[in-house]
Amino acid sequence: MPEGLMLLELRAENYAVIDRAVATFGLGLNLLTGETGAGKSILIDALALLLGGKASADFVRHGEEKAVVSCVFELTQGAAAILEANGIDSESDHLLLRREILVNGKGRVFVNNQPATVGVLRQLAPELALVHSQGETMGSFDQAQQRILLDRFGGVNIDSVAEAFAAWRATTDKLDELQSAEQDRLRMADLWRFQSREIDQAGLSAEDEDAQLEAEKRVLGNAEKLYTAAMSAHELLYESESSAEGALGAALKHVEELARYDARFQEPAQQLAAAKAIVEDVDAEVRDFADNVHAAPGRLEEIEDRLAALDRLKRKYGQSLKEVIDFGAEAARQLAEVENRDALLIELKAKQEQDAEAYKVVATKLTAGRAEAAKRLEKLAEAQINDLAMSTRFHVRVTAEKSSENWTAHGWDQVECLIATNAGEPMKPLHEIASGGEMSRVMLALKVTVEEAASGGAGRKKKSALPRTLVFDEIDIGIGGRAAEAVGRKLKTLSKGQQVLCITHLPQIAAFGDQHFLIEKTEKRGRTQTEVRRMENSERTHEIARMLSGAKLTETSLKHAEHLLESSR
Repeated sequence: MPEGLMLLELRAENYAVIDRAVATFGLGLNLLTGETGAGKSILIDALALLLGGKASADFVRHGEEKAVVSCVFELTQGAAAILEANGIDSESDHLLLRREILVNGKGRVFVNNQPATVGVLRQLAPELALVHSQGETMGSFDQAQQRILLDRFGGVNIDSVAEAFAAWRATTDKLDELQSAEQDRLRMADLWRFQSREIDQAGLSAEDEDAQLEAEKRVLGNAEKLYTAAMSAHELLYESESSAEGALGAALKHVEELARYDARFQEPAQQLAAAKAIVEDVDAEVRDFADNVHAAPGRLEEIEDRLAALDRLKRKYGQSLKEVIDFGAEAARQLAEVENRDALLIELKAKQEQDAEAYKVVATKLTAGRAEAAKRLEKLAEAQINDLAMSTRFHVRVTAEKSSENWTAHGWDQVECLIATNAGEPMKPLHEIASGGEMSRVMLALKVTVEEAASGGAGRKKKSALPRTLVFDEIDIGIGGRAAEAVGRKLKTLSKGQQVLCITHLPQIAAFGDQHFLIEKTEKRGRTQTEVRRMENSERTHEIARMLSGAKLTETSLKHAEHLLESSR
């Protein structure tokens, strides 16, 4: 039995006629029996609630404020991924589901003791359990499930189709985005063209041009004062009789004379020469400054006009000239993309066609593989179904829906199981079968067929079981004798690869159980309640004998029960 596929425990408190019941399930086939009206289906209904079924205030035991149902599953990888996607922690190897139903009809859902929604339970359901009950199939066996079952039977691998679909879908999405945004892009093109041209024509010389102009503006705004200061400095440094340059020149001559006779004055002479050169450089700088300030009377107006123009650009396109320049570059890029749209469209359309052809090749091959597997499955399944007291014709229809709107990561095929349960009747989809018992038996036969194929055979590699617990209710309606024994054997076969829970009225089926639970209705303190308990060997013998002969046990029924248990091993 593969790990990670089991329902470990199911609890119900104040639920319907149950005061408190706990069922601990195990590997293989778990049978639930009891007298008619004992409430055998109540536990299955409780599990259905935990898989996202509809709640009702009628589920609350009379006189109580709320009903609580909970269960523990071993955690599968798929379930862990669903928890992660919904922000629910999964720190252990177990998955705890709990649902509370208040007497006013409202309720709460908890997953791993964290608040959740019924929607999360419904997402988890296909990973955990499939419940086939009278008139209802939880985790419904829709066409998607039928396709998965066929693929498992045929050992079909869809990886290449999934990869081809992903490539085609990505190209198609890009193409759709480009085409759907065409009108908006054309309208924006004029704006981008204007913005790019306006920024380009501004001729921005540097990212700090405005800062440079502000500094020059401050100078020109104080031109007269600065001209006077510069000329005064020039006078003191060079022009006056007592200028610094003249004084340093005279001193330098004297020190040079000293240096001719005493070497200690050579370095001072050099220092004076350097100082004289500095004074001359400073004088040239201030004189040049004075000439320029005095020679550009209209420059201040030019600067103010330029700064005003730069401010307009910054108000429109960014807080700094760098942002303005970057904005212009982006507008130019978007404009170029629009102008190159035709070339890009041609490129994307060509790639889309290439990707589509690649998808068609692998999808066609997948259809052929499924069609071949369908022929084998329908023959084997029909034989299995007819072993269960049914006379049916069974067909698996694989329809290739080749138009692109039907393409998916698992191919373009629609897979549907059809059945005729009576001679002369037309084939109908499984979900149109009227009898819940028939539906359960068909599902049992299908599952057994698929699991036998997937579990081995010549040259076949054994695969892991589907990640779920299978539950069958009312599977034995309308059958008995050898057909009942056939159902029991098929359940036993199926339970070798998956955990199976089954409610049965027939001793021939009950004898095959690995675990046998008795559902009893008792009366305590004037209240009727349903209890669940696991039976050991001697108790099983008495329960199967009761199922054979009724409430009064006989020596014959006990021996028959022992024989059934012995022969079912």
